[in-house]
Amino acid sequence: MEENNVFTGKTREEAENNACLALGLTREELETEVLEEGKKKLFGSVKWKIRATRKVSDGVRAARYVEGLLNVMGVKAECTAEEEEDLIKLLIDAEDSKRVIGKHGEVLEAIQCLAGAVANIGRDKYVKVSADCRNYRKQRDEALADLAHRAAKKAMETGRKVMLNPMNPYERRIIHSTLGGSGVKTLSAGKEPMRYVEIIPENVDENARPIKFGATEKRGRGQGGHAGGNGNGKRGSKPFRKNDRRSKPASGEKRAKKEIRFGTYLGNSGDAGKEE
Repeated sequence: MEENNVFTGKTREEAENNACLALGLTREELETEVLEEGKKKLFGSVKWKIRATRKVSDGVRAARYVEGLLNVMGVKAECTAEEEEDLIKLLIDAEDSKRVIGKHGEVLEAIQCLAGAVANIGRDKYVKVSADCRNYRKQRDEALADLAHRAAKKAMETGRKVMLNPMNPYERRIIHSTLGGSGVKTLSAGKEPMRYVEIIPENVDENARPIKFGATEKRGRGQGGHAGGNGNGKRGSKPFRKNDRRSKPASGEKRAKKEIRFGTYLGNSGDAGKEE
């Protein structure tokens, strides 16, 4: 063995055999780079020269890629790979985990997609890659399963179709698998990136207006739960304020004020999702 794991031989096969013997590896574990091809000359010959190292697994290669990618993003992180026959699990540990995960896991999904492409370079058989950061996946899956059960209960109690917020393909699969065989039917509708899941009970009233379930609580704060409204379901009308010049508000304005309080309460309540 020479410096920098460079090996020579009269043929390429001989050079690789010399590398295997020196490194204690099999041919399958060996990764080689040809530095110089052997040639026959009028007087003598030039030997084959190769650089040989232990072959890096697809999982390790993907993990190194993720670490490099996060480093470019300015995030210090360590990524390890757990490899199974048809699955590579990438576990990311970073102090600034929020930047790795992103809103609703969007950054983590992008990292997983890129790592999957890297891991499958040169493979004949596709291997699935899953990326996780500080157990986010498990927590997210549990939250989605809980959302699915609550939405299904709402659908069966009201007999109306329930529409969930737009989700990525992974999240929609969690909803479908959670409610499989639960007495409701689930369908994906809409177009990416606004594709969502519909939950349809067996006793659905086709004429009833669908229920939008899972809207963000922030939308309800100060607006009575209506986007762009003021709590009474009407756009443009203003609720009564204490500093209004009028001494006595109209009866309609009193109702608007009460509804605003009700909506604000829902928006700040931990049970807000149950009322949506």
